[in-house]
Amino acid sequence: MKWSKMLIQTLRENPGDAEIDSHKLLVRAGLVKKVAGGLYAYLPLGMRALKKVQQIVREEMDSTGAQEIVMPILQPAELWKTSGRWDLMGPNMFRLKDRAEHEAALGPTAEEEVTDVVKSIVSSYRQLPVTVYQIQWKFRDETRPRFGLMRSKEFLMKDAYSFDTDADGADKSYWTMYHAYERIFARCGLKAVPVQADGGDMGDSLTHEFHVLADAGEDGIAWCEKCGYAANLETAVAHVECDAAGEVCHAEIENAPTPAKTIEEMVKFFGVPATKMVKTLVYVADGKPVMFCVRGDRELNEVKAKHLAGAKVFALADFATVREVTGAPIGYAGPVRPQADVPIYADIELKGATGMITGGNLAGEIDLKNVSFERDCKIAAYADISIVQDGDKCAKCGGTLAIKRGIEVGQVFKLGTKYSDAFKAVYKTADLGENTIVMGCYGVGVSRTVQAIIEQSHDKDGIIWPAAVAPFAVVVDLLDPADAAVAKVAEDIERALEDANIDVIVDDREERPGVKFKDADLIGFPVRIVVGAKGLANGGVEIKRRCDSKDKTQIVAPGEAVERVKNLLAG
Repeated sequence: MKWSKMLIQTLRENPGDAEIDSHKLLVRAGLVKKVAGGLYAYLPLGMRALKKVQQIVREEMDSTGAQEIVMPILQPAELWKTSGRWDLMGPNMFRLKDRAEHEAALGPTAEEEVTDVVKSIVSSYRQLPVTVYQIQWKFRDETRPRFGLMRSKEFLMKDAYSFDTDADGADKSYWTMYHAYERIFARCGLKAVPVQADGGDMGDSLTHEFHVLADAGEDGIAWCEKCGYAANLETAVAHVECDAAGEVCHAEIENAPTPAKTIEEMVKFFGVPATKMVKTLVYVADGKPVMFCVRGDRELNEVKAKHLAGAKVFALADFATVREVTGAPIGYAGPVRPQADVPIYADIELKGATGMITGGNLAGEIDLKNVSFERDCKIAAYADISIVQDGDKCAKCGGTLAIKRGIEVGQVFKLGTKYSDAFKAVYKTADLGENTIVMGCYGVGVSRTVQAIIEQSHDKDGIIWPAAVAPFAVVVDLLDPADAAVAKVAEDIERALEDANIDVIVDDREERPGVKFKDADLIGFPVRIVVGAKGLANGGVEIKRRCDSKDKTQIVAPGEAVERVKNLLAG
């Protein structure tokens, strides 16, 4: 392939809206071009990388026995209403009506659609287990699209779905996909860490996310280097000790007029540490107010709180609701005698805590001192509802937890019978009974994986592609395109590489060598071959791996170039 024949545009300046390195490099290297906020056109180089990731995903899925299908992007609203998620998805879903006023959506995922398809075909245990997958475009109306392909409105995803006769079979399917994902990301050159995660509205509680650890990651990961424990901050747990707040206090509750509203202001005002403070927050769970308490140096984990309340719809209460529940101004809610009879949940760290300072639930800016949780508060339950912090003890081994940032590139779920119950997806047993199909689902963000590779593998000069997913494995920089003899050597090397099934691009532009070298480093081709009259006069061509330093350049005879490239790519 000749550079002069390809639609390639490299840029010297970073795009103004790019916040992270991988987004900058995607655009500068000519892989994608922004069409609108959250929407990108994939240019030829970007498509080549995208297709290579797809092929790795496809090969690993096929190796597990999964069967490829493709389903419509446009999904009837009836499917989503059957599962109850038409309303739950909220404004994240792109919705529309056809000319007959039938409601539909651009699919953000496909659990409903695939369950409806498979249940119409599977009727007997003899047809199970079965796993199907598709590589299809998905759509989500992101509030704030950013970071290029990381959080876009349109993205390419591999979604697979397993259908089993029972829970044991579903477990087997789950771990088969889990290990397939390990192979997928390894083949893509990624260091992807599987972490425990929250299943959200998807279904069963067992789920793992695969994260690429990177400073630009949007997700927080609690990581224990000692034992390898890893979990998304939504579900991460730490070893905590009850009554960590301080010594036993027998003093009576005391009103304390306090102009301070934040924990930081209260620490200065009272002259005591944040561990002696209590944060109280009011939420609305399925239409009913509920209160949550955590220690002053902690933050409430909304996912854990939502699960504890057993809520489907969960949101922070508005000011009017807070005043109705507490009878106090914003910032002065507390667990002692709220105005409304609402359930109060407290973090396990507060069990037995005494001598605490809390909001007063009183008219005016009043806090309470000397609060004892066992004596003064009516707590519905104590539970782990705080966010793990850097330096907390690992609940598994007692080691020290570190908080890392991660880019989610894949996730595996156990769905159980959530969707098969809704769609009445059943099968006949051997004794002609009837059982519900047990499901699992498994997603890989294909387009996101392309950018995650760049985020994890780049330097100041540009991208450093792993050979398996690079747009081209080799670039031949032809320095003297007008010299027929030199051009002939470049063409011979190109042909020999192609015969060896190594994809190659020849930079045949009438450009200065420095421009060609900069573009080669920017795009990140794994191996560069320099063919020029001066080099040939000295007996050879220059070969260099993108990830090597400048002093690792090798000079070889043109006839040895292909074998040397094979060794470099293999290494």
